[in-house]
Amino acid sequence: MGTQPPENHSTAKDERSAREKAIDDWLPITSSRNAKWWYSAFHNVTAMVGAGVLSLPYAMSELGWGPGIAVLIISWVVTLYTLWQMVEMHEMVPGKRFDRYHELGQHAFGEKLGLWIVVPQQLIVEVGVNIVYMVTGGKSLKKFHDVICDGKCKDIKLTYFIMIFASVHFVLSQLPNFNSISGVSLAAAVMSLSYSTIAWGASVDKGKLQDVDYHLRATTTPGKVFGFFGALGDVAFAYAGHNVVLEIQATIPSTPEKPSKKPMWKGVIVAYIVVALCYFPVALIGYWAFGNKVDDNILITLNNPKWLIALANMMVVIHVIGSYQIYAMPVFDMIETVLVKKLGFPPGLTLRLISRTVYVALTMFIAITFPFFGGLLGFFGGFAFAPTTYFLPCIMWLAIYKPKTFSLSWFTNWICIILGVLLMILSPIGGLRQIIMDAKTYKFYS
Repeated sequence: MGTQPPENHSTAKDERSAREKAIDDWLPITSSRNAKWWYSAFHNVTAMVGAGVLSLPYAMSELGWGPGIAVLIISWVVTLYTLWQMVEMHEMVPGKRFDRYHELGQHAFGEKLGLWIVVPQQLIVEVGVNIVYMVTGGKSLKKFHDVICDGKCKDIKLTYFIMIFASVHFVLSQLPNFNSISGVSLAAAVMSLSYSTIAWGASVDKGKLQDVDYHLRATTTPGKVFGFFGALGDVAFAYAGHNVVLEIQATIPSTPEKPSKKPMWKGVIVAYIVVALCYFPVALIGYWAFGNKVDDNILITLNNPKWLIALANMMVVIHVIGSYQIYAMPVFDMIETVLVKKLGFPPGLTLRLISRTVYVALTMFIAITFPFFGGLLGFFGGFAFAPTTYFLPCIMWLAIYKPKTFSLSWFTNWICIILGVLLMILSPIGGLRQIIMDAKTYKFYS
């Protein structure tokens, strides 16, 4: 008789773990684990190459040649190193996978603290990027419309273009997981390479301006200093794919003989080569051609041939559609986890339809209300991008692996942490000034 309770207990436990497995098989991040290594390549390109690449020449004009090139290269190297750390840490506990950034955080800092350190930052980045992409998508659509019309059509407000752009996402956001958006993501990755090539190709074609000037853009000392800080942020956040890297790796199959880190790392290397091919030519050739006369979006500076600029803007729209989905997927995962595991809603189509539609509507509404959100991102981004991309992986690495003091690994990680913390402090200063300047002239819903 005495053996009965444990038996019941174990069936209850089996039922619970079966239910948890069923939920895991339904949640977006963990539902489909049959991705190929090239999926990780184009997911990473889509996540990393933002439309921000078009503002790199402008950032160069605030940094100047020497610092500009240095920041571009150092950011590329540091973020590649921290990305490698995350790929390595994904399966460092045998038989367990850290499918989400916060799960790794919980392993490094403990159950409670790990959540509180990672989740707020990850949400700021992902939701922030989604809002910025709403604005970018709307602006690029408007630019496309204006270039094609050439002043002959009725002027349409940015608000409506953001709504048109959002309408796509109400449909696309219903796709269940990363593997189901791989088609969208591939298109986006191809587009990012294409419009980057148009941007630097057209600059080469135009050639150097007659009176090109490579002095810093600002004339006053405060202007130069703040501009420098802001540009640091712009360049640094050009490399911010880390918030979704574990979630992307979670879609790759893994066995003890063939761990997921091998195909994932292959994909990351390809992605980083593509990123370099997008960023370096645009930043350097764009600055070389226009010096400090360059606009904060190089496509505006180029302006003709009309058809090419229209095409490039349409490419930006397609790319941003893909990026939005990649960054939204982990957020959907968090929302659905909370709804199903904490609040006990039954997993299914209705839940997905309502929760994801509400999310897209929310990001659309914020984008329409604050279209100068890019400046806001420089500000918030400093607080969240810098840690999640530059030094949180290093702190986790030190906490988990505990390398010997003064060893190479120890030094490398501390250097990255110091650089990252400096970035986190300096770039919001530049961003804040930009917001104040923008807000002076801003009218709501104009």
